[in-house]
Amino acid sequence: MTTGVLPRDLDPDRNAPEVEAAFEAVPPEQVAEILDGELFIFPRPGRPHTRSASRLTMKLGSAFDLGDGGPGGWVLLDEPELHLGPRPDKVVPDLAGWKRERMPDALGDEATPAHYDVPPDWVCEVISPRTERVDRGKKMRIYRREGVGHVWLLSPLLRTLEVYRLEGGRWVLLETYEEDAKVKAEPFDAVELDLASIWTR
Repeated sequence: MTTGVLPRDLDPDRNAPEVEAAFEAVPPEQVAEILDGELFIFPRPGRPHTRSASRLTMKLGSAFDLGDGGPGGWVLLDEPELHLGPRPDKVVPDLAGWKRERMPDALGDEATPAHYDVPPDWVCEVISPRTERVDRGKKMRIYRREGVGHVWLLSPLLRTLEVYRLEGGRWVLLETYEEDAKVKAEPFDAVELDLASIWTR
C-alpha cells in the first residue's frame, strides 16, 4: 500500500482539491481510493486475490444475481467505485451487492456516471498483507457509517472467511469459516457455499 497525497484542506464536508486531482491522475494499472480525505494507492491485486474473488463472484452471481439454482434478487458487481458520504469517500470494494429493489437499474444510460452512490447491502474485501489494515480499519468504519448490512473478509492466503453483520451500529462477527468448509453465510445463506471451490487453482 502507498499512501499518496495528504489533505491540506481540513473542511470535513469535502475532499481537498489536491487529493481529488491526485485521485484522477492515478493510472489504471493501480487502484485508488479516498478514505477519510486521504488518498490511498494500491497495486493491482495478486493472483491468489484475483482468482478467489473471481470464483466467489461466479458462485454467488449465478445463484443470487442470475437466479440460476438460487433465489436471485441481487445485483452483484466486481470492484465498483462507490462514492459514499458528503466528501465523498471513494471506495473500491472487491465485490459488492445490492438487493434488487434498491438498485432496479444497475446500468443507467449514457449520462449515468461510472460510480455508484447508493451504499451496498453487502461488501466482500479480499484481504492481503498490503490491504488488511485499511480493509479492517477505515473501510469497515465507512461501511458501518453507511449502513452496509454485511461485510465478508476473505483471505485466500489463510483460507478463511469472516462474516460480519451490522447490529445497532456495531459490527458483530457471526463466524469465521476455514479451509474447505461448506457454509451458509449471511446474507447468502439460502445456498450452500463450498469454500474449497474458492481456493481452487
